[in-house]
Amino acid sequence: MNLSGNTILITGGSTGIGLEMAKQFTALKNKVIVTGRNLDKLKKATEVIPGLHTIQSDAGNPEHVKTLLKRITTEFPDTNIIINNAGIMWTINLQKHDFSFEKLTTEIDINLKGPIYMTEAFLSHLKGKSSAAIVNVSSGLAYVPLPISPVYCAAKAALHSYTQSLRAQLVNTKVQVFELLPPATETELLHSFDPNDSKGIPIMKTDKMVGKFIKGLSNDTLEILPGQASMLKFMSRFLPNFIFGQMSKSVSNMHSKG
Repeated sequence: MNLSGNTILITGGSTGIGLEMAKQFTALKNKVIVTGRNLDKLKKATEVIPGLHTIQSDAGNPEHVKTLLKRITTEFPDTNIIINNAGIMWTINLQKHDFSFEKLTTEIDINLKGPIYMTEAFLSHLKGKSSAAIVNVSSGLAYVPLPISPVYCAAKAALHSYTQSLRAQLVNTKVQVFELLPPATETELLHSFDPNDSKGIPIMKTDKMVGKFIKGLSNDTLEILPGQASMLKFMSRFLPNFIFGQMSKSVSNMHSKG
């Protein structure tokens, strides 16, 4: 895929992986628009990346997505790449019952429903372009769950499955469907976890991970597995019980906290 001269919309692009994507795509002479829920973070993003366009929007809210579609098609009609990057990740002790029903499924709203809403909203627009792409950012944990984050991992596994089906259904169109499955990456999301939960796990630098992603896009690699994500896929196929056992060790730390 040609990675210059595009107009790219990135959800959840004010921090972390999304912000680094915006930096690297802008450097490649693309027009980049990012969305996010936090207006202050969006303003800071424009200070980091001159020329960046920002829109306050919640990818997990269907009404926000409908409004976003109208704004993008009016202000940025050349948009030909959608990157569904917005996501949240929580540790949840399922024995403590301290999450409301609504909060318990918030990760599904943003991490799974969000990309589905965005695809439904923007697909007709993308099909009218001579070259277009949808990128869904799932996770290496789509292959092997981290049990202390059960809803996050379930949402990402479902997004992986949805992306495969989407790719098959769009095979007769000019819209390419990519999936980025990051490994543990140095972002704000990771900082919210107990360091003991990631002990011994290689943490990939955000700029390096995004660099691998962009290289994969340029080579038309449909499933992009930087760093340890490729190992998770391999282990899930050939040593599933072993790798799941390793990923489950952090449950003991969770239980020790009560």
